[in-house]
Amino acid sequence: MCIRDRPMVLTNALFRFIIAEQLAQEGIDPDAILIEPEGRNTAPAILAAALHLAARQPDAIMLVAPSDHVVPDIAAFQDAVGKGLGAIERSHLVTFGIQPTRAETGYGYLQIADPLDGSGQPIILTSFVEKPDAARAQEMLATGSYLWNAGIFMFAVKDIIAEFQRHAPTMLETVRLAVEQADADLGFLRLAAEPWSRVDNVAIDVAIMERADNLSVVPYDAGWSDLGDWDAVWSHMQPDEQGVALSGTATALDCRNSLLRSESDGLEIIGLGLDNIVAVAMNDAVLIVDKSRTQDVKQVVEALQRKGAVQAETFPKDHRPWGWHESLLIGGRFQVKRITVLPGASLSLQSHFHRSEHWIIVEGTAKVTLDGNTSVLTENQSIYIPLGAQHRIENPGRIPMIFIEVQTGPYVGEDDIIRYEDRYART
Repeated sequence: MCIRDRPMVLTNALFRFIIAEQLAQEGIDPDAILIEPEGRNTAPAILAAALHLAARQPDAIMLVAPSDHVVPDIAAFQDAVGKGLGAIERSHLVTFGIQPTRAETGYGYLQIADPLDGSGQPIILTSFVEKPDAARAQEMLATGSYLWNAGIFMFAVKDIIAEFQRHAPTMLETVRLAVEQADADLGFLRLAAEPWSRVDNVAIDVAIMERADNLSVVPYDAGWSDLGDWDAVWSHMQPDEQGVALSGTATALDCRNSLLRSESDGLEIIGLGLDNIVAVAMNDAVLIVDKSRTQDVKQVVEALQRKGAVQAETFPKDHRPWGWHESLLIGGRFQVKRITVLPGASLSLQSHFHRSEHWIIVEGTAKVTLDGNTSVLTENQSIYIPLGAQHRIENPGRIPMIFIEVQTGPYVGEDDIIRYEDRYART
């Protein structure tokens, strides 16, 4: 979502530090990063961003794009956006439709009023079509009157708000409360939880687009993928002549039409005699799925949730405003972590009730405060943090600082912490 040339991002709390870090790496200063208290689908998310924009820039034009799409030809996409502006001037809501190359069953479709003429100019949108079965997809492809629904939209904020007033007034009022009562949080804007919890979980297509009568679609054929499942990732990775795509420390022996991916440098994944298989290995879980079933991976998450597996809700790498940490080993009375602190960043001044810690610097330089005394440690130096001692670690250098933390004690949970000072306002 963007305001002129500055993006606005709306995300879940789990991703907020990842997104801020990635934006900084690209030199992008976002207009705002809004945090959803809980997922409520695309209609409330888009409405919250529109209301936030409208309060400061009522005439803004808003481009809505999911974060996981691949658009290789940036100039061509910018040209398509420019062509859509004419429809915006007529108060239309603009969608972007991908010219289909196959009878795809994993996408929704857009039915257009007029045949494509190759100009790329906006066309009146007749209807939205849900994901079809194979036979119906083949029929739609043959007619030439359907485009894939990319889920990318553009409209004036005043026009999309007016459509919510017309078709979903209750949602408009509830989301407005969530935006007006939002709290600033470490450079983010956290939408108010109570009104947000009352918002319907519904997609923008269902809430607004299928009901609106002022829709145009811009055809786009310069390359696009939504990376919506592992099969799309496999295709984007440009498999070799055997149809095999590898990522990370992966090896394929006598395999065909398969994706092997390791998410950890120290974890080897090897496939032997595989056909039509996706195998993804992470530090805490391994996914193996037939490539024809990658659209059903959500069933895997649901199964993990039912058994209470932590992998369903948490990441192996826990991102924080100062960097990130990951658990390497957990026992009954100990835990070993690898912790990365970004240049210039600092953990809070803190103490623990139940554990002592031993820090070993393995990369970079650390400034350590221990009960009021300060020291500087470099690679292969260490320090012991007694139970109850006030301590802090900082990175005064220009490269990420990495240290290994060994925790010992009867309880090593994340909530065993007292903060005394914190530059990120977490005290």
